Amino acid sequence: MVSRLQDVPGIGVDRMGDAADSAADPELLRLENLDTDLRPHPAALAATRAAIDDDDANSYLPFPGHERLRRAVATHVGRGSREIDWRQMLITAGGLNGILNVLLATLEPGDEVVLTDPVYAGLLNRVRVAGGAPRLARLEPTAAGWKLDLDSLRAAVNARTRVLLMMSPSMPSGSVLDREAWDAVADLCRDHDLLLVVDTAMERIVFDGLEVIDPLSLDGMVDRTIIVGSASKELRMIGWRVGWVVAPATLVDDIGLVGISNVVCQVGIAQTAVAIALEAGDADVAAATAEWQRRRDVILAELDGLPVIPPRGGWSMLLDVRSLGHSADEASERLFRVGRIAATPMTNWGSDRAGDYVRFVFANEPCERLDGFGDRVRASLT
Repeated sequence: MVSRLQDVPGIGVDRMGDAADSAADPELLRLENLDTDLRPHPAALAATRAAIDDDDANSYLPFPGHERLRRAVATHVGRGSREIDWRQMLITAGGLNGILNVLLATLEPGDEVVLTDPVYAGLLNRVRVAGGAPRLARLEPTAAGWKLDLDSLRAAVNARTRVLLMMSPSMPSGSVLDREAWDAVADLCRDHDLLLVVDTAMERIVFDGLEVIDPLSLDGMVDRTIIVGSASKELRMIGWRVGWVVAPATLVDDIGLVGISNVVCQVGIAQTAVAIALEAGDADVAAATAEWQRRRDVILAELDGLPVIPPRGGWSMLLDVRSLGHSADEASERLFRVGRIAATPMTNWGSDRAGDYVRFVFANEPCERLDGFGDRVRASLT
């Protein structure tokens, strides 16, 4: 194994997904992977079908992405309150391709990147592949959900820190950063001359009427913030593999150079469809979010009395299985074998304490399939 991969562990989702596929069991609940059964906007589906016959969609060009999509992203990121230059952005082959391109374009070997803990293992691994070193700020579990420990955040920043990489709602916890947390993030970036990279893949998927806070609205942050977005979660267009990067003008060319040297270009036949889905506005996302909140609420009710931390947004929640006497890997195995539930252990998803949890993705199973879920979990773990 080459040295850059020595500290890059597997994420566990692939192993659980393969096991679930192999089981071919219709009674198995598929809660292991960030999938959803909610379909994309009908107009986006129609545009995808039409693009197959569009010769312009079957091309590498233009490398930064199609103009209509870039303009739609500019409007989306601008939120109607600021004008974003559509040429100040790049279309990528999904959001995580954008994250890796940004890190490769901004990190020197050994630079440190602050992320919250627990966190998606794929983000940690991209920091490592880009030559950076992750530093973790604690998310604390509470009865109301996960909350960022601001003292831990401040303690994670030092002279080697280059980037704060934030996601809200976060994977896998469903943590949503409140205004106090965002203000603390902005203060650190200004005081220590740091870049803020924001993974906005789920930013509108928030529950219980929570406010969606725009990082670009924070004082002094426009010129030091990079927004990375994706069609996969909010727009339910996972297989389309389209994302975007909106960056300060001084960084766009560098990120674009990495992009051409990496995946080269995004999926041509998907771009008009994503533009149409973005142009549809917030109502489509709000309707899907309402359904995901219903599913969250069903699982929370089913797990009443068990140590589950309620997510404030996103697609997933965490159950503390250590307090039930199991490691994450053991609990995942028992849930699969006894409860017929596919759930991913959070081993390597942050610090060692991530191994206290398994993750349930609630975006892919309808409410009626979740009836009796709590009984299956208790039979497996208690």
